[in-house]
Amino acid sequence: MPQTLSTSDMVTPSSPGPLPTKPTDGEQAHQPLLVGAPSSASLDTLIQHLVPTADYYPEKAYIFTFLLSSRLFIEPRELLARVCHLCIEQQQLDMPVLDKARVRKFGPKLLQLLAEWMETFPRDFQEESTIGHMKDVVGRIAPCDEAYRRRMHQLLQALHQKLAALGQGPESLLCADKPIAYRTKTPASIHRELLGICSDPYTLAQQLTHVELERLRHIGPEEFVQAFVNKDPLASTKPCFSDKTKNLEAYVKWFNRLCYLVATEICMQRDPPLSPLSTSRPRVHMTQGKIGGSMCARWSFPEADAATELGCEVFMGVNTCDGERGRSRPGQEEKLACDASAYGTVSCPLWCPHGPAKKKRRAQVMEFFIDAARECFNIGNFNSLMAIVSGMNMSPVSRLKKTWAKVKTAKFFILEHQMDPTGNFCNYRTALRGAAHRSLTAHSSREKIVIPFFSLLIKDIYFLNEGCANRLPNGHINFEKFLELAKQVGEFITWKQVECPFEQDPIITHYLYTTPIFSEDGLYLASYESESPENHTEKERWKTLRLPIFMAL
Repeated sequence: MPQTLSTSDMVTPSSPGPLPTKPTDGEQAHQPLLVGAPSSASLDTLIQHLVPTADYYPEKAYIFTFLLSSRLFIEPRELLARVCHLCIEQQQLDMPVLDKARVRKFGPKLLQLLAEWMETFPRDFQEESTIGHMKDVVGRIAPCDEAYRRRMHQLLQALHQKLAALGQGPESLLCADKPIAYRTKTPASIHRELLGICSDPYTLAQQLTHVELERLRHIGPEEFVQAFVNKDPLASTKPCFSDKTKNLEAYVKWFNRLCYLVATEICMQRDPPLSPLSTSRPRVHMTQGKIGGSMCARWSFPEADAATELGCEVFMGVNTCDGERGRSRPGQEEKLACDASAYGTVSCPLWCPHGPAKKKRRAQVMEFFIDAARECFNIGNFNSLMAIVSGMNMSPVSRLKKTWAKVKTAKFFILEHQMDPTGNFCNYRTALRGAAHRSLTAHSSREKIVIPFFSLLIKDIYFLNEGCANRLPNGHINFEKFLELAKQVGEFITWKQVECPFEQDPIITHYLYTTPIFSEDGLYLASYESESPENHTEKERWKTLRLPIFMAL
C-alpha cells in the first residue's frame, strides 16, 4: 500500500543501488534526490532505473513517482512492454537454457514490481495486450519455479476484483446532478427535506464523511496527472488524458452538488406539502383584490388542515378573473388547480412564506448546517465543510437578512475564518497540517480521517505542473518536479485509503445523492419569495425570473 512519500521511510534496505548506466551528455546524474535516481535524465535512463535485476530493486518512492509521471511521456502499456523487453534482454530469458540461480533471485523482484504497479495503478492493466506482456515474461521464468506462475495467477485475480470494484463507482448514483427549475415537477423525494430524515447534525457530518471517502476511493492517482496533461512535444504517443479523469470530475461535481443542496434546503422551506398519496386534486378558491394598483389573486386550499392551508398574494400584472369577484375565467380554475397540485412536489414560485414561522424554520436549517459543518471540521472532513460554507454564502442564501438575524452566527464566522481564502488559504492549510499530523499519530480510525478541500488540492497540483517545466532545455525529464508532485499525490492516496469508522445510513446517503436541487435561477426565485427583493436590481431580476411562470398561466 503506498504511503506518504519520503525517502527515509520508503528505501528498500537491501537495495544496493540501480543498475549502473552511463549518463548521456548533459544528464544530471549528480546530487540524486533518491538513491541512484538523477534529478533529471532521459526517458530511457529513467525506465532503466525502474527495471529490477537479480541484485537490484528500485525504491518504492521512485516506482510511484516514475509510474505516476511517466504517462506524460509514454503510455502505460508501452512502458510495460519496454520494461518486460529489458527484463528479457538483461536476464537472457530468451536463451534455451536459463541460469536458474539468477532467475530465482530475479523472479520475486519482477513479481513484486508488477504487484506494486497493479495495486497502485490498476487501470493501467485494462487492455488485454498489457496482460499479455506480463504473461509472456512470467512464462519465461516459470520453468525455474512454478510458484511464479501461481503468484501471477493470484495477482491477476486480485487485479480483476479491483477493476470490478472500481467499475462500480458512485458516479452512477449521482443521478440528480442537473439542477431543476423552480416549478419543474420532480420526483417524490422533493416532498421530503433533509431535517425530516436526519435531525442530528453530527449524524449528517458522519454520513457526509461516508460519501466523501466512498467517492475518493475511486479516484486513481494517475487522474491528477491526466487532468492537466498536454501533448508532449518530444513524445511519440498520443496524449493519455481522454476520458480517464471521470472519477476526479465526478468528485468535483459532488462538491458543487452539495453546495447547491445546502442552498436548496434553506431556500425551499415552506408550509408542509399536500399529501402525495392524495389522488384528488385540491380545490383552489380565488379572491380578487387590488394592491398597489395591480390585480392580485388569493388562493386557499379549504380541504387541507390548518397546518397546510396556504395563502399568498401574487402580483400577476394581468387580470386573472372575469370581473366577478370569486369567479375565475372558464378553464382558469382548472389550470390553477394543476399548478397548485405541483406545489406538493416542488416549491411553487407563487407562494410567499414571509411569516415569522418561516423565518424561524429557515434559521433552524441554517443552524443545523452550521453544526454539521463544525462537526465536519472536527472529523477532518474539510471538503464537506467547505461545500456547506460555500452553499450558505451563495447569494440567494446570504441575502436572507431577516432570516440571518435569527441565526446564532458566531460559530459560522469561526468556520468562515478557517476556510478564508486570504493568504492562499493560510488558516485552512494550518488546520490541514494539524489533521495530517493527528492522522499519523492516530489511536483510533476516526482520528485517521483527512479529507482535503479537493478543489484547492487540484489547484495546487495544477500550479505545480504549470510552474515547472516537464523537460529541461536539453530535453531531459525534470524528475525533481515529479518528486514533488508524487509527494502531494502520495499524501492524498494515504488519506483516501482510510476506512470510514461510522456506520452508514443508506436512507441519508441516498437522499444526499438523489434529492433534486434547484438551479441558480430557482434558488433566486425561492429566495425572493422567502424575503422580498429589496433594491431595484433584485426587483428587476425577480420580474425576469417570474416572466416564464406567468406566461405559462
